[in-house]
Amino acid sequence: MNASSGEPSRPATRAAGGSVDAPPSSARADLPAIEVRRLGVRYNLRLTRRRTVRETFWNAFRRSNGPTHFWALRDVSFDVPHGETLAVIGPNGAGKSTLLQVLAGILRPNEGEVEVRGSVSSLLTLGAGFDQDLSGYDNILLAGAFLGIEHADMERRLPGIIEFADLGQFIDAPLRTYSAGMRARLGFAIATAVEPDVLIIDEVLATGDAAFREKSKARIVELMHAARAIVIVTHDMSWVREFCTRAMLLEAGRVVALGDPDEVATLHEARSAERQAQREAELRRQLGAVI
Repeated sequence: MNASSGEPSRPATRAAGGSVDAPPSSARADLPAIEVRRLGVRYNLRLTRRRTVRETFWNAFRRSNGPTHFWALRDVSFDVPHGETLAVIGPNGAGKSTLLQVLAGILRPNEGEVEVRGSVSSLLTLGAGFDQDLSGYDNILLAGAFLGIEHADMERRLPGIIEFADLGQFIDAPLRTYSAGMRARLGFAIATAVEPDVLIIDEVLATGDAAFREKSKARIVELMHAARAIVIVTHDMSWVREFCTRAMLLEAGRVVALGDPDEVATLHEARSAERQAQREAELRRQLGAVI
């Protein structure tokens, strides 16, 4: 995936399981599953929401000298070899979800290069691509169609997906009756059942009950042992330390640290505590000025 001019493009919405860009056999074990070089993603600040004509002209006049663009990611470079699980961590607004959307092919970068080799399965937004009026059973088949998987092959995978999701009788109920945790179960079961070369996950392991979270972690470990490359955004530092082989800390769209999970997680915790202390000190200062 090469850089393009203009703003990030948004292809058609994918099914909950993500997208398959190439058959699994196309992935070469001697090359990294993911290569990212000097990646940059830029957003237009004046196209962030709908406005009336009056608001548009007023804001254009008022902000004519202000910034017009925002770099969500800038100069980001890293590799993910087969069999590695990379944790992407950082404060809110650091660019973590934007990075995953680029890797999944949902956003196109404005600069740099991204190479993702082999089949890709992503679970970025719970329930994305699901049909609310269809049952869980039918949504599994629908996801398979979006993924380009043969109907007979998807039917072969059905029992395992249904068993892993553990939705009971709700598997035959419309998706609009599902809770967020139930959607997470179904989405995760589909995304990890298609045997991807690259799995991209955005903070879904924090959803659901404790038993399902443990089962999900066990499935991730299975994929790691099968030499799958995994990129996961998480705020769970214990998960980063225990299950990930590397970690990358993003702040303000740039890579602050990349390496040993424990060292990077510790750095993130220290910097987060420092920012919190600064916010509390500023709040006390403001309160003191008012009093």
